Amino acid sequence: MGHVFGPAVPSATIADGTPRRAPAHGRMVGLDLARGLAVLGMFAAHVGPDPSVGGPLGWTMEVARGRSSALFALLAGFTLVLLMGRPRPHTGRRGRQAACRVLIRAAVLTALGYALVLLDTDVDVILPFYGLLFVLALPFHRMSARTLAFVALSTALVMPQVRYLLRAALDGGGLAGTVATVDPLARLTGSDGFLGLIVTGEYPALTWFSFIVAGMAVARLDLSRRDTAPKLAITGAALAVIGYGGSWLALHAVPGALAGVSAATGGGPAASAWWSDAVGEESATGQPAWLLVASPHSQTTWSVLGNTGVALTVLACCLVAVRLAGPRTRLLAPLAAVGSISLTAYAAHILAIRLLDAAGGGEWPALPVLLGFVVAAMAAAVLWTRHFRRGPLEHLLHRATRPARSLV
Repeated sequence: MGHVFGPAVPSATIADGTPRRAPAHGRMVGLDLARGLAVLGMFAAHVGPDPSVGGPLGWTMEVARGRSSALFALLAGFTLVLLMGRPRPHTGRRGRQAACRVLIRAAVLTALGYALVLLDTDVDVILPFYGLLFVLALPFHRMSARTLAFVALSTALVMPQVRYLLRAALDGGGLAGTVATVDPLARLTGSDGFLGLIVTGEYPALTWFSFIVAGMAVARLDLSRRDTAPKLAITGAALAVIGYGGSWLALHAVPGALAGVSAATGGGPAASAWWSDAVGEESATGQPAWLLVASPHSQTTWSVLGNTGVALTVLACCLVAVRLAGPRTRLLAPLAAVGSISLTAYAAHILAIRLLDAAGGGEWPALPVLLGFVVAAMAAAVLWTRHFRRGPLEHLLHRATRPARSLV
């Protein structure tokens, strides 16, 4: 989008770089707005004040944790459908070229992700997981919205339990180490390789696949209909209530559940495990009570449902906001501009964190730094999108996919 609200359109995204050829529509600006919020949420989670400060600020910081990355994943699913053809999937040679572009993007995102990991920050880089998720979701791109929604719900209900059992089995013996020795990705990157991307990582494909498929389902809807966004908001709110409310009920209704969760985290505050990351991470497997938790990074059915609900609600609100803004839409330009170059913004903020670590030994005044990140990102994004159609990394990503034209 050369000008955020001008004639260029839909967005370059964290997993995108899509050329902007069509006229801008409010619904596409709404997507950029949602991406912009996801970027700022990432900033809050990585450099913002600790939620323990309490009050409105602490609550806002808590909401951003985990849910921002879930929103990114859902929007990545929307992007996949855009790349493969929307409203109708590309077919024939054009369809093969689109699929090849997606696979190249996946490879580039994975490589970029592992390069960012080498910066050695405390950020759990999500890009390698996105790369794998794009590949796994590609065969589903022709499905209808209804079918995709069914797949997303089914995987949300089943896969967290599958992951839990697999992780328990891996932790119970030396299987993880054995797998790593024969995994070329693990040997090349010095990471947990495919096992980490699928089962043991921060954004494992087994549980995060549901987010990207949910985004694909949204992309198959007619967002130009005035009733679509309200329906998305209602669906999102319902899922959030079911996810977080269901977890709260389960934790308080199942005997010994809170004690089991506390044991799984080495003494974490189990009372807030139905919605907050304050409970900590699962450090000890073999505690089935963990499956009742809904904290954002818990990888449970409750958390997937709740996080999907929040993501859908935020997206719906962004679509409605753009529609209601009318001629005042330009007021949303700074945030939407960040969303239009979200891959660049994401990578830049990790680099900035590395520089902060080097300068201050990992200690900095959280709120001023967060505000600095937000202001700098908005200013840079607005200036850049006034002169260029894509962000720097989005442009490189687009260039990297050009060989797809001649490969098929």
